[in-house]
Amino acid sequence: MKVIIIQGAGGKSFAAGADIKQLRERKMLEALIPGMQGLYKKIEQSSKVTIAAIQGFALGGGCELALACDICIATQKAKFGLPELNLGIIPDAGGTQRLTRVVGKGRALDMVLTGKIIDGNEAERIGLITYLADEGQLEEKAQSIAQEIMKKGPVAIKLAKLAVHKGFDIDLETAMLIEKLSQAIAFGTEDKNEGTQAFLEKRKAEFKNQ
Repeated sequence: MKVIIIQGAGGKSFAAGADIKQLRERKMLEALIPGMQGLYKKIEQSSKVTIAAIQGFALGGGCELALACDICIATQKAKFGLPELNLGIIPDAGGTQRLTRVVGKGRALDMVLTGKIIDGNEAERIGLITYLADEGQLEEKAQSIAQEIMKKGPVAIKLAKLAVHKGFDIDLETAMLIEKLSQAIAFGTEDKNEGTQAFLEKRKAEFKNQ
């Protein structure tokens, strides 16, 4: 397995957020358990490529789940938002941090403080999603991207994800070192030999994840 596609069942929502009745019963210290933040961290740090295929509502934790994925595809009618402040709480599954890093501090603050809901077109415009798919073509688009990624060297996929994620929030010099060390590992793999040889022989590479 190289790619994981995450999508909602039924076509109406990707994920509409938390159970408000359950949320109302939670106590102060319960907010400190890893919970959804811990789960989404595992998704973000997965060695597999994660694709969020979004139609319908992606609100609260649903929006935060999309932000934790490597690639986001949505239809024009998809709805994104972080309405937690309406409940007297804040986004706590990475929304205040990942959204800021993806769309910038100003746009993130706008979405968080106003709780406004945006559609797929606006989400693409501000960089919240990677691709916009036509209605009825969402799964086909996700599969197409997944198939393209699956042609790549699996070790290289893992190393590229590591370099991007680990290098994003640190100084450039250290990030460049992570990139170089990741490339050094890639140079020592059988997949690198196979990939370069296949290119020279004008054939499809048969990677072995080694």
